[in-house]
Amino acid sequence: MNPHLQLLHPYPFEKLAELKQGITPPAHKAHIALSIGEPKHATPAFIQEALVRHLQGLTQYPTTKGLPELRQAIADWIGRRFAIPAEHIDADTQVMPVNGTREALFAIVQAVVDPREKPVVIMPNPFYQIYEGAALLAGAEPYYLNTLEADGYLPDFNSVPEAIWQRCQLIFICSPGNPTGTVMSQADHEKLLELATRYNFVIASDECYTELYDDEALPPRGLLQSAYQAGMIDFKNCVIFQSLSKRSNAPGLRSGFVAGDAEILRQFLKYRTYHGCPMPVTTQHASIAAWRDEAHVQQNRQLYRDKFTAFIEILQDVCEISRPPASFYIWLKTALPDTEFALQLFAQQNITVLPGSYLSRDSGGINPGANHVRIALVAPLEECVEAAQRIKAFILGESE
Repeated sequence: MNPHLQLLHPYPFEKLAELKQGITPPAHKAHIALSIGEPKHATPAFIQEALVRHLQGLTQYPTTKGLPELRQAIADWIGRRFAIPAEHIDADTQVMPVNGTREALFAIVQAVVDPREKPVVIMPNPFYQIYEGAALLAGAEPYYLNTLEADGYLPDFNSVPEAIWQRCQLIFICSPGNPTGTVMSQADHEKLLELATRYNFVIASDECYTELYDDEALPPRGLLQSAYQAGMIDFKNCVIFQSLSKRSNAPGLRSGFVAGDAEILRQFLKYRTYHGCPMPVTTQHASIAAWRDEAHVQQNRQLYRDKFTAFIEILQDVCEISRPPASFYIWLKTALPDTEFALQLFAQQNITVLPGSYLSRDSGGINPGANHVRIALVAPLEECVEAAQRIKAFILGESE
């Protein structure tokens, strides 16, 4: 067996299941799950209909590169969304459909990392655990870049030692952040672009939450947008990862894309051809429909805004709670240790949230996720309101 498998940590939800083991919550309170970032809004009917209309695609082997129509629909969306002229997004060489961001985030590390050179993969801390697993299985050393409240929960690139930059082959960034919802600025991106040019590493930008934002006038910027505005029109060393899971409430569709540096994508296509992960033709046609429509995405954002408003209004008098600029998470500070907060909340109120320390690693003498819990506002509005009321009662020490 691959010896690197022994380095993998249990997934956060495995730890959570173990934490809750043996606990019997109050039976008269229905369970409310706010731990997993799985959208619960309905998948738009027109996406489902496109899937059904193209069921004949099941008779075809799909190509790894995907349908030209899908790549063009994605390129057009990138241009519209991130204000990049059409001539600077080549659907043939700079766009590749993938089966959701998860598998592509993992795969890009396997394709990029050269294990002979004592490689480092930098990632934000807290982080999406795929980043770490991908680095470990590629034979790289993870470097955990703490994102702290003092820094607005954004990565401080100036804190990374020179020796780490010299060994860095890839850095993961996540904006809007999971679990914090914080958004990187043009200046943040430009700092990282300068470092990537100086030390020649790949920037892998996980942007699957960019379409869930609070202010319609302030959509989160993407890495390619910042690169283009900085004059890097070839997007050298830049790859972005997008998904229909959150944007279009279609997590089961397993549809997303990678876009950016044409040379990286050329090599990545070679890797993926052997990896054997082309997107089914039926899924591709449904994805074309989804990327061409924005009305359903605007409606989706409003549903989340309504939930944030109601949830925060109930809790703001009993705890320190803030509205993130994007994503569907509340990154809540806890007076109790985060694992104790999550355990007691489940035991007393039958609500499941995720301890922040399960999303983080000890680094620099601290665990930056400690004393936080991640709350995913994915349940219907009524359930989110009920959850907020129960959490308020829990914080106040009230019981029935």
